[in-house]
Amino acid sequence: MLIRFVRMTFQADKVSEFEEIFNSSKHKIRAMQGCCHLELMRDINQPNIYMTHSHWESETDLNNYRDSELFKTTWAKTKVLFAEKPLAFSVESLTVV
Repeated sequence: MLIRFVRMTFQADKVSEFEEIFNSSKHKIRAMQGCCHLELMRDINQPNIYMTHSHWESETDLNNYRDSELFKTTWAKTKVLFAEKPLAFSVESLTVV
């Protein structure tokens, strides 16, 4: 299982535009082969900072999504809204208590 976090800082006046993009694509992303979980979170102190948290059965599944037309069109619409470069992390869970 691969766990992916992507932290995105948006221009303050572009937040609602991002939410519309995410809401229109979230079910399609979640339906991608190997996607087991998709979550959108927002920073409690900086409301223009969002993070996606997703679980993928394998790195291949994540890469297949990243190579898909869905990702390319969604990311093209999203990246123009950024105030800063996004940060992405792929991790594996070692311990859950």
